[in-house]
Amino acid sequence: MGMILRVLLAMLACTSVQAQSRFITVASTTSTEQSGLFKHMLPLFEGKTGIQVRVVALGTGQALDMGKRGDADVVFVHAKQLEEKFLAEGFGVQRFEVMYNDFVLVGPKADPAKIGGGKDILGAMRRIKAASAAFVSRGDRSGTHMAELALWKQSGIDIASDKGPWYRDTGQGMGPALNSASSMNGYILTDRATWISFKNRGDLTIVVEGDKRLFNQYGVILVNPVKHPHVKKGLGQAFVDWVVSPDGQKAIADYKINGEQLFFPNAGQEGV
Repeated sequence: MGMILRVLLAMLACTSVQAQSRFITVASTTSTEQSGLFKHMLPLFEGKTGIQVRVVALGTGQALDMGKRGDADVVFVHAKQLEEKFLAEGFGVQRFEVMYNDFVLVGPKADPAKIGGGKDILGAMRRIKAASAAFVSRGDRSGTHMAELALWKQSGIDIASDKGPWYRDTGQGMGPALNSASSMNGYILTDRATWISFKNRGDLTIVVEGDKRLFNQYGVILVNPVKHPHVKKGLGQAFVDWVVSPDGQKAIADYKINGEQLFFPNAGQEGV
């Protein structure tokens, strides 16, 4: 009986270790986490596969850095230029487009830059600069921050040299940066999903939306196990495959707040 008991205990221990190891780490953006998307979709994935997902929500630049260090199995981010560089440097296996939404410019209802109701984001950025109106930047190398910097550049403004006290570089995630904008009645670029789920709006409202330059694409990439052999290739690939599958795409489309859809699946498409 002693031998049998020892064998059973050993089997139980192995089963426990295997169960604990059936998880992956996904480095993603604050928008997917703070919007509530992951709370909606991950239980569906875990229920189907038995694979647990541990999300580390950061700005896209930091999330990709996690992948470069091998501290994540999958990256789920939204800065295509940075993602393509990640792949070119050999840190990722393949990029798949997953979903999109858009960025919006929000600001105080008093609208000191007089840009409310417009669709020209570049003209709006110029007016904010000309009025020295308070503008809050994430300043954290996130996908949203990269999009903001690109818009300043397209507006003909070198924000690194042209910014003054009106420009507040926070180094914060989307939610905290929105809180800062709300407290100081400043303008801020945000992804629409986080804005929809954001509660502390204060006097802020959407002032510019609908410009095609505000398109916001998300991609998912398995971290390269050749670079980092400890990456859980099989489990990570199972997550990637599910996210772009009909089930995963439906889970994304089904996520709504007050009837409003936050993300639009487009796996297998080259943008919309």
